[in-house]
Amino acid sequence: MSVTSLPAAEAIARLASFDAVIDARSPSEHAEDRLPGAANWPSLDDAERALVGTLYKQASPFEARKRGAALVAANIARHIEREVLDKPKDWKPLVYCWRGGKRSGSLSLVLDQIGFRVTLLEGGYKAFRSELLAQLPALAQRLSYRVVCGPTGAGKTRLLHALAAQGAQVLDLEGLAHHRSSVLGLIPGQPQPSQKQFDTRVWQALRAFDAARPVYVESESRKVGNVAVPESLITAMRASECLRLEPGEDARVQLLLEDYDFFVRDPQLFCERLDALVQLRGRAVVERWQAQAREGRMEDVVRELLVEHYDPGYAASIQRNFARYGQARTWVPADGSPQALQAVARGILEAEGAALAA
Repeated sequence: MSVTSLPAAEAIARLASFDAVIDARSPSEHAEDRLPGAANWPSLDDAERALVGTLYKQASPFEARKRGAALVAANIARHIEREVLDKPKDWKPLVYCWRGGKRSGSLSLVLDQIGFRVTLLEGGYKAFRSELLAQLPALAQRLSYRVVCGPTGAGKTRLLHALAAQGAQVLDLEGLAHHRSSVLGLIPGQPQPSQKQFDTRVWQALRAFDAARPVYVESESRKVGNVAVPESLITAMRASECLRLEPGEDARVQLLLEDYDFFVRDPQLFCERLDALVQLRGRAVVERWQAQAREGRMEDVVRELLVEHYDPGYAASIQRNFARYGQARTWVPADGSPQALQAVARGILEAEGAALAA
């Protein structure tokens, strides 16, 4: 037998045909980004990789290769013992490392010698990343979007979830980014992905959509926390049809208190996050909000944040960035409850169906 090599575009097209995708890079490289569904079988862990690199620079390439070979062989043996002994003969893995070189080559050779049908990703993760970036513009532009617009606290994400529950195609960028897209939007216990991993998540989502059906997405800015929405996608979104979600102010306040309940439970965390608004709102205003939060007057703070901070900026931004916002149909939920937003979702999908039938 011999190891088969595939260029990135072909390997991507055939991803579903492999029984496993194996990343032979170090754990930190794997954590930053990886092929969808890839399991990490590091040929060298982070400490071992650093050790071999130091030997290469301070001793000689030959000494580094000897030490590296011993470490790689031991690690591959552990992977075989842990992961491979129960695999059938027709098991078909795709293996890759950074550039498709020694780390994935060593693992592929051993798996091939066992008798498995091994495929090596030519050019490794680097080639995958280049192919992903090349594909993103066409993937973004082939779809028809319905952009859910509405002020902070309108329940846009809740509406997306309600639409998804009723069978609509939904691109939840905030969910992919682990962030609620505001200065207060970082979710405790959910670190954001790297930019590379976010790009991969977006690419994977776009690939799965049916171009014959609309995709519902929230009216995001260019950045969702620390990650940037791909330029081709943001451009397509901003030229797309819009929907306006406009609940009353009381409903918005209540929804935010529910969605940001971790701030209600931990006023000190909320006060620390509010410090990020000092440059925009001034120290005196922020300290007043912090004092109210410590006094348990969270509803008052949220209402003031909406009226004084979020709403003025939103009104200007949405008109400037979304060309078809002025023609958007307005939907007014009874409140921010799941039932009310489910009713709005049904109405939106019924209206979409009627428009397509006309």
